[in-house]
Amino acid sequence: MSNDGVNSGRRRFLTAATSVVGGAGVVGVAVPFVGSWNPSAKAKAAGAPVKADVSKIAPGQMVVVEWRGKPVYILRRTPEQVEELSSLNSYLKDPSSEVSEQPEYIEGDGRAIKPEYLVLVGLCTHLGCAPKHRPEVGTPDLGGDSWLGGFFCPCHGSRFDLAGRVYKGVPASANLIVPPYSFESDKVIVIGVDQGAA
Repeated sequence: MSNDGVNSGRRRFLTAATSVVGGAGVVGVAVPFVGSWNPSAKAKAAGAPVKADVSKIAPGQMVVVEWRGKPVYILRRTPEQVEELSSLNSYLKDPSSEVSEQPEYIEGDGRAIKPEYLVLVGLCTHLGCAPKHRPEVGTPDLGGDSWLGGFFCPCHGSRFDLAGRVYKGVPASANLIVPPYSFESDKVIVIGVDQGAA
């Protein structure tokens, strides 16, 4: 039997066309599969730095932003509030703060890059409840004369001063955590980027 009736050009064309379609199918399956290895937009956002405009925060006022699923308090302290912080040292468990509770570039009683702006993770170091900002001074249920404003955890009664430092005699054993942050400008704080790394 002779192969004279077979069109070899047509055979090559069909073989090539089938290979192209098969290759496209492999690519069509591989692209979503390889794409699934990349983190989702939600996962990227969970660890991404957060910018906060602090220009509209009045002295004594606090705003809350979310970073990595946690509340972050940004408090604009008055000069008087900053000045009074050192007078509380004898009432506090750890007035000088351990480095583990704050970045290395945060020093002093104010626990801030710029004394006016306090940045804290808004979770109690006892069991993770959200402390309430209680700016009123001398409140009897919060310590009377030793209370110059601060944060009160309603879950178990822990108290923190306006630098997030924990008082003696409360369940929390550590100061509120200062997250890594930096100033992009005089008006913008970037939470999640260390000062000097921005």
